[in-house]
Amino acid sequence: MDIRKTKLEDLDQVMAIIDIARGLMRASGNTIQWTNGYPSREYIQSTIAIGENYVCIEDDAIVATFCFSLEPDPNYTIIEDGQWLNEEPYGVVHRLASNGQVKGVAAHCFQWCFEQCHNIRVDTHETNIPMQKVLTKLGYIRCGIIYVGDGTPRVAFQKIES
Repeated sequence: MDIRKTKLEDLDQVMAIIDIARGLMRASGNTIQWTNGYPSREYIQSTIAIGENYVCIEDDAIVATFCFSLEPDPNYTIIEDGQWLNEEPYGVVHRLASNGQVKGVAAHCFQWCFEQCHNIRVDTHETNIPMQKVLTKLGYIRCGIIYVGDGTPRVAFQKIES
């Protein structure tokens, strides 16, 4: 699998993968994450424009998409019910979505991000049990609860180089 920055011409495929991932979430019992059109086409287009959206390619096909940023996330300023592992500069992974057809794609994407920055923070909805299991399996530590822009809580994880 290869990872590269998303191109604007990938947008239709990326949105199709997000729709598939949304369906997989619903099938696993996660009925309240990625609702009301989030993430929108315009939002994903904005992350492409600033160079923070990526795709994972397998056999010349896009099989996953995610956002990776080295900018501090304002939602991570306050953490409750725990603490971050450190206060060093960090990378953030958001909106990882796969087409559900390639085994190990999430692990590959997270590993790629960790190779770019050895201090990664990520959050997920409390009902996204499959993602929490992936993060735990990959060595991410549950650090506490953060709140996103609309005020709803997310479970926060971090992985640092040991």
